[in-house]
Amino acid sequence: MLKTNEKQGLQNKWDEAKAAGMSESDKLLYRSNLLGSDKRITNYGGGNTSAKVMERDPLTGEEVEVLWVKGSGGDVGSIKMDGFATLYMDKLRALKGIYRGVEYEDEMVGLLPHCTWNLNPRAASIDTPLHAYVPKKHVDHMHPDAIIAIAASKNSKELTQEIFGDAIGWLPWKRPGYELGLWLEKFCLENPEAKGVVLESHGLFTWDDDARACYDLTVQVIQQAMDWFADRTANVPAFGGAIHESLAPEERRAIAAKLMPAIRGFVSKGHHMVGHFDDSETVLEFVNARDMRPLAALGTSCPDHFLRTKIRPLVIDFDPAQGNLDAVLAGLPEQVKAYREDYAAYYDRCKHDNSPALRDPNAVVYLIPGVGMITFARDKATARISGEFYVNAINVMRGASAVSEYCGLPEQEAFDIEYWLLEEAKLQRMPAPKSLAGRVALVTGGAGGIGAATAVRYLAEGACVMLADIDEGALASTSEALTAKFGKDVIRTVPMNVTDEDAVIAAFADTAVEFGGIDILVSNAGIASSAPVEETSLALWNRNMDILSTGYFLVSREAFKLMRKQDMGGAVVFVASKNGLAASPNASAYCTAKASEIHLARCLALEGAEAGIRVNVVNPDAVLRGSKIWEGEWLDQRASTYKTDKEGLEEMYRQRSMLKRSVLPEDIAEAAYFLASDKSAKSTGNILNVDAGNVQAFTR
Repeated sequence: MLKTNEKQGLQNKWDEAKAAGMSESDKLLYRSNLLGSDKRITNYGGGNTSAKVMERDPLTGEEVEVLWVKGSGGDVGSIKMDGFATLYMDKLRALKGIYRGVEYEDEMVGLLPHCTWNLNPRAASIDTPLHAYVPKKHVDHMHPDAIIAIAASKNSKELTQEIFGDAIGWLPWKRPGYELGLWLEKFCLENPEAKGVVLESHGLFTWDDDARACYDLTVQVIQQAMDWFADRTANVPAFGGAIHESLAPEERRAIAAKLMPAIRGFVSKGHHMVGHFDDSETVLEFVNARDMRPLAALGTSCPDHFLRTKIRPLVIDFDPAQGNLDAVLAGLPEQVKAYREDYAAYYDRCKHDNSPALRDPNAVVYLIPGVGMITFARDKATARISGEFYVNAINVMRGASAVSEYCGLPEQEAFDIEYWLLEEAKLQRMPAPKSLAGRVALVTGGAGGIGAATAVRYLAEGACVMLADIDEGALASTSEALTAKFGKDVIRTVPMNVTDEDAVIAAFADTAVEFGGIDILVSNAGIASSAPVEETSLALWNRNMDILSTGYFLVSREAFKLMRKQDMGGAVVFVASKNGLAASPNASAYCTAKASEIHLARCLALEGAEAGIRVNVVNPDAVLRGSKIWEGEWLDQRASTYKTDKEGLEEMYRQRSMLKRSVLPEDIAEAAYFLASDKSAKSTGNILNVDAGNVQAFTR
């Protein structure tokens, strides 16, 4: 009988009242989402679930048995009904008759589409045979840290027997695929009383003929493993005990802010990469430990972990007691080079005649004693998820090394998964990256109309955006709206007064920690004032200069510093004004400050060219809708200057333009996108007027 000790708190979330009216396929979805909601049960995208359901054949009208199984690439926690593949069970069974043996098992994947029920376009995963051939209606395949710690132990078979008795069986390592599905079927037929099986170096399978019973069983088995580890490891120092002490949180972030842009520059030569920083207690316990280096060198065990984190991490040679950051930065090129060479040697040792070409040889995971873990990937979500997978691997190594000897995947097995032709085919099917994929932008005045519209344009093209604004309330509401549309991974905010040097420096450090560095600066913070020169106070003059000239200098200076550390080039976009080229009455302070912006951009274009940093200017005119500077006195003042009212001002500006069209925030955002993108890769020192036509603002 399986124990159900709840002391470590896995919660059984099944609500019988909610499930009562569900179909079997609905219960599968419900079960899947419940299991995926707790990362102690399975990691993001890891594992899969299935149900064998009687359905009506759309051609014959007869009742047929259909396998509903999580489709390729899905995540059980967030899956919807369209995320399941559906296949005729009689056709899946018929595949056994044409299977030519283990050396041909990959060709069986190409036959799975021929088993599709109801023209379902969702591709079936490589694990489909494992679910199909278990002779039970409901099957769960999870990747819990506690189970993988057993599976990755040197004596995993004996530990499985000790913990579960005959209730849960054990199978030796076998790469997922058709052959493993047959192994699993054979085990079930030979052990009809077994409730599941631990797959060596992989994970857990459990099964039942009832949906709820299957869910209950999965939670019970994982809980039993967690309880066993809690009892066995209560007084065992994790990873051999600590040899380093963690730095204070603010020191950890400060070091990450210096390391991440440097690493990013090295790993982004082929394509822009985005970083993620994790200094959780789990990570710090590992990076500070005596056995961290030898364990990290062994690599991860579960295939899901390995595919996300590469063969092994790179351990940065930082000593928190010595604070040797300068030496680390100086030695970083050699460390990165050595990792690449080691990875290339691994590829050469293990490659087959038909292996895909060598992929990016850079590390994904970087471990820093006393500081934490950095991960890099082509987008923020993948960088974060890769870090989460390595945390799973840390938990596995903690458990396995405490009760036995931790074993990573054998090198050849690891390579055969990483460079699996089926995995390569999946990579080749991925859509082409968007034009700003992997880019990081900081937008000042990010809560205003132009700033928010620019952020939307960049986010739509795959960029990550740090929104900076002095108005914290508006910043929060803008962030909330953008997060609802684009997700929380790609948006961060920082309160920032562009005239405060310390705040500007801190904002760029935050950007480096949150995303790894910066590629695009949009300097857009602004105010506007209107007064005859004899009524312009020194305070009003200085306020315009502080924000529109000095503020633009401060953010540009910090952007240049960060971009030079990365050595990847970059784009700076100033949002100036038509008034920087064409004088306006009763606005001398504003116009002069805007002219200063434009000339600063020209100077910076000269300085940045040798480093590939482009600096260009967008000149808007009369962007009334959504613009914060048109709120309050400025609107009244400009209306008074032109002897009209608020309602008539926009029409006056429209009629004043050559094209007789209003200029909107989205128009400025389009120009800011062009000047930040590779479409303008050969442009610097330019001014792009977006003013619906104003002859006074012609640049020549």
